[in-house]
Amino acid sequence: MARFWVCVAGAGFFLAFLVLHSRFCGSPVLRNFAFAVSWRTEKSLYRLDVDWPKHPEYFTGTTFCVAVDSLNGLVYIGQRGDNIPKILVFTEDGYFLRAWNYTVDTPHGIFAASTLYEQSIWITDVGSGFFGHTVKKYSSFGDLVQVLGTPGTKGTGLNPLQFDNPAELYVEDTGDIYIVDGDGGLNNRLIKLSQDFMILWLHGENGTGPAKFNIPHSVTLDSAGRVWVADRGNKRIQVFDKDTGEWLGAWNNCFTEEGPSSVRFTPDGKYLIVAQLNLSRLSVVAAPPVGSIGECSVISTIQLADQVLPHLLEVDRKTGALYVAEIGAKQVQKYVPLNSYVPAFGS
Repeated sequence: MARFWVCVAGAGFFLAFLVLHSRFCGSPVLRNFAFAVSWRTEKSLYRLDVDWPKHPEYFTGTTFCVAVDSLNGLVYIGQRGDNIPKILVFTEDGYFLRAWNYTVDTPHGIFAASTLYEQSIWITDVGSGFFGHTVKKYSSFGDLVQVLGTPGTKGTGLNPLQFDNPAELYVEDTGDIYIVDGDGGLNNRLIKLSQDFMILWLHGENGTGPAKFNIPHSVTLDSAGRVWVADRGNKRIQVFDKDTGEWLGAWNNCFTEEGPSSVRFTPDGKYLIVAQLNLSRLSVVAAPPVGSIGECSVISTIQLADQVLPHLLEVDRKTGALYVAEIGAKQVQKYVPLNSYVPAFGS
């Protein structure tokens, strides 16, 4: 049994209701405390889909990452633990399809980069075993297609390219790849690779100045050709030109309590969804217009319960649904937008 409170402060009322659902009875985190959702605008933007997934018992480890193949209606989840499948595949409706574990050590980030001709899943692996410190491409069924980095060996090299705890990646429809490398490891880098894995540009120095990082944890693109990086340790988001790598600006006024751990745009490009891990908070931030970075402006927040710990999130580029990988609650939850979205850029 789990209690839910939804507070719409701008509307001036408080609605409390009780939801009984068997999926929460098995959660060691959620069955013992309330799950609070706080809305700071007059209009709620999302609702929790309490029926997703249909079979949460397949969450047998710590869920670190989630990816959405909106073209094929599939959701991929990376979890950690001993003697468990590391990758779970669900439909967008919540039905379990399959699991695989081939050559996956310790997944940290995951991205679905499917086209009409190929279903590809990219995983950043931060394990210390034979398959760790790599960025790997798989088929939808877990067949290993490509390995970037030196498997099992961390490093700072560029030729050959090496990683140390690569956090996440984003793959454009063109095949270009953006990687944030350095979840507490040797590197603090943002790297852009071509579709044939040549380095096009990079920023790779630890520090607090422009284009320097302290734990770059998440990366995404907007429709205006800008690269957005969650610079978690510096409590800011940095922005770059995707073609030249030029630094365009930073947001730091929204993250004084804790740095961002995950960033993704809504399909219409109006909002940036930001997760803050230890605050157990999701923020809906207004996206700036083309040609301006401006200041960060939070439109709405979803305050999760303590210890839920949202690590990484993904947005379905077709439906706008949010999928949040929670390492404290050991589950992935789905939030459905209440407003209609236009088709995603590039889709």
